[in-house]
Amino acid sequence: MAAQDTPPPDRAPTAPSSGENGSVGDVIDLVKAYARQETLGPLKGAGRWLGYGVAAAVCLAAGLVLVALGLLRFIQTQWDTVFDGAWSFVPYLIVLVVVAAVTAFALSRVSRATLNKEPR
Repeated sequence: MAAQDTPPPDRAPTAPSSGENGSVGDVIDLVKAYARQETLGPLKGAGRWLGYGVAAAVCLAAGLVLVALGLLRFIQTQWDTVFDGAWSFVPYLIVLVVVAAVTAFALSRVSRATLNKEPR
């Protein structure tokens, strides 16, 4: 009966697959892979989103400053006789009001719904 207890030479005994009895090392590797997938992917997407947002904010701010300076210069040169003497602060006040209105409009367009929207 000793011949029946040994496996045939072409079929060597195999270790159990990881699905049946996973070792601790396999579980740790699986958890590491899952953590990388769930943290690094979204962080890369968030970094890209923040990068584009910062670049857009810098460009919009630079554009707004140039438009404000252009508007101030236009008011000062075209209406120079109107705002003489004690009224010389009025062009600055007009530009300040315009910049505040543009800023308020830009901030009103930002909503929580658009910030939490899933990317396509």
